[in-house]
Amino acid sequence: MSATPAIVGWRHGNPLEHLLEREWLVTNGLGGYASGSLSGGCTRRYHGTLIAALPAPHGRTVFVPFIDERLLLRRGSVRLSAIETTTETCLPDSEWISEIGLECGLPVWRYRHGPTAIEKTIAMPHLRNATCIQYRLTTPAHPSIELELRPYIQIRAHEASVTAGAVEFAVASSDAGFRVTHDAYPDLVFSATGGIFTREERAIDNVLYRIERGRGYDHVGRITSPGCLRVTLRSGQIVTVVISVEGAVDSANAAALIPGEFARRRELLKKADPTLRQGPAAQLILAADQFIIAPHTRTSDRADARTVIAGYPWFTDWGRDTMISLEGLCLLTGRTNEAGAILRTFAGHTRDGLIPNLFPEGENAGLYHTADATLWFFHAVDRYIQATKDYAMLDALLPVLRDILDHHLGGTRFGIHVDPVDGLLVQGEAGYQLTWMDAKVDGWVVTPRRGKAVEINALFYNALKLCAGWLRRTDPAAADRYDNHAQRACASFNARFWSEPLGYLYDVIDGEHGIDPALRPNQLLAISLAHPVLEPGRWRSVLQVVQRELLTPVGLRTLARGHPDYKPQYDGDLRARDAAYHQGTVWPWLIGPFMDAWLKVHHDSPRDGNQLVAALYSHLNSGGMGTIGEIFDAESPYRPRGCIAQAWSVAELLRVTALLREPTGPAGQRSVHAHAAAG
Repeated sequence: MSATPAIVGWRHGNPLEHLLEREWLVTNGLGGYASGSLSGGCTRRYHGTLIAALPAPHGRTVFVPFIDERLLLRRGSVRLSAIETTTETCLPDSEWISEIGLECGLPVWRYRHGPTAIEKTIAMPHLRNATCIQYRLTTPAHPSIELELRPYIQIRAHEASVTAGAVEFAVASSDAGFRVTHDAYPDLVFSATGGIFTREERAIDNVLYRIERGRGYDHVGRITSPGCLRVTLRSGQIVTVVISVEGAVDSANAAALIPGEFARRRELLKKADPTLRQGPAAQLILAADQFIIAPHTRTSDRADARTVIAGYPWFTDWGRDTMISLEGLCLLTGRTNEAGAILRTFAGHTRDGLIPNLFPEGENAGLYHTADATLWFFHAVDRYIQATKDYAMLDALLPVLRDILDHHLGGTRFGIHVDPVDGLLVQGEAGYQLTWMDAKVDGWVVTPRRGKAVEINALFYNALKLCAGWLRRTDPAAADRYDNHAQRACASFNARFWSEPLGYLYDVIDGEHGIDPALRPNQLLAISLAHPVLEPGRWRSVLQVVQRELLTPVGLRTLARGHPDYKPQYDGDLRARDAAYHQGTVWPWLIGPFMDAWLKVHHDSPRDGNQLVAALYSHLNSGGMGTIGEIFDAESPYRPRGCIAQAWSVAELLRVTALLREPTGPAGQRSVHAHAAAG
């Protein structure tokens, strides 16, 4: 059934502990999801068989964190899913579990013992707050087997503590399932084709969430079950379980849900860039689909609005992540309509020359504390226009884009303004973290970078040049004005950011402590963007230093070894983790700007770049199956950390893969990027 290479997260013979360490994820295109460890149990507070995306003020809400699955045999029961408490860890029966992997991006569990083989598949129907599970006895002419499913209920915000007070609810049972009702939430319906439900309440008071324990959060909670559902597995037949907060689903429609989702995914592969439809890149196309959503939780957005979830399980949609990811997630996957809708959505939320930094969970309004997301917006518009030639969209967006630049030139929120002395962009306000290096804990801004940050000015120059180019035919006077600002910024940038002794660019100038010479990857944007602000004669030196000191097999370090703030690991409680978040920790998305810069310098040997990204593909099943996570430790073995699925990690690896597969044109240019000269 799969149209992509098989991704196998676990095979019989691997240590059972791996079942608790690796995770699966399916999403519904609304921001809702289902996720858990490969064991079937919950190791995070965010895990659950159904986390629905509800309109504000709720946001994403856990309904069913765990289903206890058992086969009932003559010699007793066989456990198919794990449960871990403070007193014991009950893993699936090792004699039965055979393989866990992905088929067309959907998680599949295979159980085998003697002549008996059973398969389980989980999916969420697109744009529906429902989870569908199918069980199939795959052995021909095999006697029937009884399967007992005991769902546990805990209704709470997905980011809430596992010790959150119990939400009281009423349960009404039926022959094939039950309905949970509560005045503040939609009804939860749990049903199975051909099932028999028995009301028998149980509770587990000491469920252990081991990852939350390691992250310093509450990690022991209580879950309750209203009863158990017994279904009969017969050879050649499929049993379908549906968990929904959108009403009951009849048996005929339920049986079609997972086949329908497989068909939708095969169509996604057909739409994508032909160079990406083979090999592991095909899996990334399916992973990209997880992040593109209709913002169902925000009642203020239009029905046709689209946005990008920055990462699962805990991120919402962030402006910066969305704009960086747009090309890889949408344009290379043939989803130009969604790309246009995303740009319109964020343009509609512009305030005082800024797009939102993020939309908080369960709220309608955005937060605007960012200095770079809005400048990345210009980059995303450029990539969209290059791919679609949709000049009507450009005409519609130009008033917004001009308003953004005028606010930056004249000054806007958070101290964002152009310095009249040198024409460079200044940003910073006490208590705020405005660049992408935005960790903050207990009022401590870890990397404030207030002043003139290197990538902010590279992005600003790029935005000025892009807008000047777009206006050249219709408003040459305005084009000249933006071009003049760009030329002045370019001259000042090259005069002030370049360090001849170091051979690379300062990270911040005119900061709280003057010049910050820390070696960080941010300077790559001075080369990588469509209009690079750094003069070409300095590209090779910057790239050599960054490659030598920051490049790892899984992305780029955020700070060079030897700096007093360098942290080799991202671990511990929230304060320890945030102290390391941008102080050495490796970010996979940075492979995108690095490869853009690398190809400009090494345009005569583009194929050599493949070895620089190959290792990232090996992580398609190391954390979250079939996707790329948020961050890695700064030192070997580069343990995956943070979110198990991150939009810009997937998008930039997908984009770089396409970039390396495209033919080389004059001066090393490729169709993915129109590489302009500085100046």
